[in-house]
Amino acid sequence: MKHMLSSALVAGFVAGLLCALLQFLLVQPEIVLAERYEAGELLHFQGLANPQDAATAADHSAHGADGHTAVVPAEEITHAHSEEATHEHGAGAGSGKNRQALTVLFAVLTYCGYGLALVAGMNLADQLGIKLGLAQGILWGLSGFLAFQMMPALGLQPDLPGTPAADFSARQVWWLATAAATVAGLWFAAYGGGIWQRAAGVVLLAAPHVWGAPEATGFGGVVPPELASAFAARSLAVGMITWAVLGGLAVTLWRSEPAS
Repeated sequence: MKHMLSSALVAGFVAGLLCALLQFLLVQPEIVLAERYEAGELLHFQGLANPQDAATAADHSAHGADGHTAVVPAEEITHAHSEEATHEHGAGAGSGKNRQALTVLFAVLTYCGYGLALVAGMNLADQLGIKLGLAQGILWGLSGFLAFQMMPALGLQPDLPGTPAADFSARQVWWLATAAATVAGLWFAAYGGGIWQRAAGVVLLAAPHVWGAPEATGFGGVVPPELASAFAARSLAVGMITWAVLGGLAVTLWRSEPAS
């Protein structure tokens, strides 16, 4: 039991650090940019009613030195904001460092929890005579990604600040039900003893999506759809990589001989 616990926690700790690093590199710049749209520092012109409104918004958004409207590429906006954030964090109370520390802490705690669940499942499989190696461990990690991120994202996409969303409680219930149904469905589909168990697994995988996820009352928000789609894609990519590493590490550490 002690070896199982230590294996899960070490694997979760390493995976959490990897997740935080990938978040800083790939996801956090999208969040910071979305927060600028939410705060009104930046405007998304595509949703305006007519070209005249767009021109007016552009005048308020960015001007050149001669007073004419300047078009600022997204990469320059992100770079400029990064420089502003660096100055603010250096001169301020360290809120940026606190945010980064909380991101690392949350990632580590989350993947430690996932690691405990993963190793518990591996131990159950071992007791049932299912032997797992490194390749199977990675597949189990990817299955965790399917259950806790990919399949729920088919109905509840990762949301940026400033994006409309359905009721929080309804989303939480649907997410939990989808994760549980996916875990059970993958187990029956992969290890079911007969065709009916495998068929039941497929039904469980499909059931939450047939029922349908809670939806927002309408579309809108201040964040450009291009930014929202990039955020969703990057979030899922980070999750897939982290879960694969978690599964490989967990099975390797769990299969290793405990130190005497």
